[in-house]
Parts: sequence; C-alpha cells; structure tokens
Amino acid sequence: MPHVVLEYSAGLETQADLQSLCQALFGALAKEPAIPNPASLKIRACPQPFGVIGTDPQSYTHATLRLLPGRDDATKSHLTGIVLDVMKAHLPEVGSLTAEAVDMHGASYAKRVL
Repeated sequence: MPHVVLEYSAGLETQADLQSLCQALFGALAKEPAIPNPASLKIRACPQPFGVIGTDPQSYTHATLRLLPGRDDATKSHLTGIVLDVMKAHLPEVGSLTAEAVDMHGASYAKRVL
C-alpha cells in the first residue's frame, strides 16, 4: 500500500513505454511525505481491451491511487496531481488522462511480503 493501478486503452503498450511510466510514478510518489514507506508502493498497468470515451483520439489512461484511510482531501489531491503530471510527461499523445484517489477498507486489507 499504496497501490497505483493504471488502466489503459488497448494497444497503448505498443506506443508508449509503460514500464518507464510505472518507474517514474514510483520515483515521484516515493519522495512524498504522505507516502511514509516507499517500499510499500505498488504500481501496475492493466490493458483494457474494450472501451469508448467521448473524445478523439480514442485513447486513455486512468490511474487509481488506492490508499489506506487517514489522508485528507488536500493530500489526496496533491498526490493525484503528481500522478497526472507524470502521466502527461510520459503519455503526451493519449487522448484522456485521469487520476483519482480512493480509500481502501483498512480492516479488510491483507498482504503478505517475502
């Protein structure tokens, strides 16, 4: 925790270096005081084989920043602003870039790390 899940339009992986994007997101978020344990960051990108958006070009990437509860709205907004800035730098030709922060249910979150 936190997690950043990137959902992107099919085919984007042939046009953009998504591993570089994931690494840049990790680096940018790891510097933030709101992320006290950067080793817990998890960034992943998932293609969406089907989708329609209301603008052209018909390409998109949506980032969901999943956080355990406790951060105020200003902090969440700051973090999603960082995510969006990194996405803009790495995906300049993508038609729609969006980011949101959501609270995970802390009582039910479980993990195992080796």
